[in-house]
Amino acid sequence: MNANRPDPWAIILAGGDGLRLRSLTQKIAGDLRPKQFCALLDGETMFDRTRRRAELVVRQDRQAAVVTNEHREYFGALSSGLAPGCLVVQPSNQGTLAGIVYPVMRVEHLAGDVPIAILPSDHDVTEDRAFMTYVESAVDLVRALPDRVVLLGIEAETPETEYGWVEPSRLPLPVDGPPVFPVRRFWEKPSPTLARVLLERRCLWNSFVMVGWASAFIDCVRATAPEELVTFAPLRRALGTPDEEAVAEMVYANLTPLSFSTRVLARVPERLLTVRVKDVGWSDWGHPARVVAALRRTGRQPYWLKPDGLASTA
Repeated sequence: MNANRPDPWAIILAGGDGLRLRSLTQKIAGDLRPKQFCALLDGETMFDRTRRRAELVVRQDRQAAVVTNEHREYFGALSSGLAPGCLVVQPSNQGTLAGIVYPVMRVEHLAGDVPIAILPSDHDVTEDRAFMTYVESAVDLVRALPDRVVLLGIEAETPETEYGWVEPSRLPLPVDGPPVFPVRRFWEKPSPTLARVLLERRCLWNSFVMVGWASAFIDCVRATAPEELVTFAPLRRALGTPDEEAVAEMVYANLTPLSFSTRVLARVPERLLTVRVKDVGWSDWGHPARVVAALRRTGRQPYWLKPDGLASTA
């Protein structure tokens, strides 16, 4: 491997509680497992699907996953499916800022400063290969612009009020591949009126799929939430040592839950680029009605959606 062109890594975000989808997942699974560990599509969990998608671009031994300790009974088998050190167990769920900083530090500890694709595990994508082609383009882009973080923005189809939105600049960068734009600003869960305006302005849905070097992610946090890096400093020093678990407990006890989108991304648009993504069948499965709508739109019918299944729960 060329030290100046290291292989990309992936971090799969699987530490959330999945509360908004629990009315559906509890009836499917019969327990309180979060949606990423629920077999929503006949035997395949959202985590499984995300990992299979990641493998189109990122080798299996370059994939890490971040989970939360209280879900241990549901993610326990993952430790045997990931390379040593690649399962990052948070003591508690303290929001997406912590859920990104900890695994980025772990990847940096394992591999040094490398390009990382951050992939949430609660997304539905019907065209996996097309979607990961955009991720691969983003990896190429950050190789050329290592101080930037590239966010995949989904070409909006409806005035969604539950999604975050990205407003790109009007003119794309003069680069090969799919259209790439500087970011002007973020809009988090807009009102119906504003959502219609954003749709008319050709703004993009924030997929929260991001690609950047480990150092670029840490630099974005340093510029917007430096106190969080101060809090994480003892854990960074303890990575890979017998003390890591105990230090992680101490660090997480002193964290305030923060959103990476609102606390970090929204404050450093000048460090970001967005790729306009279309025709990949992307949906954020944050609500039962959205899950059912996505499945019916694409003609998929897991057992619980059949007439004698659980469709009424959604």
